[in-house]
Amino acid sequence: MSRMKFLCDTDRCIECNACSTVCKNEHEVPWGMVRRRVVTINDGEADETSVAISCMHCTDAPCVAVCPVSTLYQTDLGIVLHDKDTCIGCGYCFYACPFGAPQYPNSTLFGSRGVMDKCTFCAGGPEENGSQAEFEKYGRNRIAEGKLPICAEVCSTRALLAGDGDTIGEIYRERVIHRGYGSGAWGWKTAYYPEEKS
Repeated sequence: MSRMKFLCDTDRCIECNACSTVCKNEHEVPWGMVRRRVVTINDGEADETSVAISCMHCTDAPCVAVCPVSTLYQTDLGIVLHDKDTCIGCGYCFYACPFGAPQYPNSTLFGSRGVMDKCTFCAGGPEENGSQAEFEKYGRNRIAEGKLPICAEVCSTRALLAGDGDTIGEIYRERVIHRGYGSGAWGWKTAYYPEEKS
């Protein structure tokens, strides 16, 4: 059985934020919330690295394990989804997730923050596929349409990969083998690290 996964190649991410912007627009995510964000480490330094982060749809998801009302669940494809009708806003998933994926619409006390929202891998929710109710609560269900998540489709450098975990792993393995050093672009060593002339 295939399992859907995300992978962000940090050697290719250029911090354009197209993935986070298109996600917000495609699903009409409320103001103040983001389902995907780009984090930059060592900003402005020579070893600057950017990575697009969202729910990584973990194989053994800690958010699913700690949810006291089974709001979070995993599909047969390995996608971690949530049911907004059963969420009590306790915040357990918020603290359990190492990626900071679960978010709440209000920044008040727990219980009054509203129901949790997170990345759905563009797979909607428990409502009927393609229904208006599903769109209003979870956004567009691109998986039911036979498409990949919109964030991965718009990535201009193909840094963000989404799809079958085995296929994603093979693509990344091939990149690492051919990359060698630096960003993996041909001529990297000549363009960015020219040898000292004596």
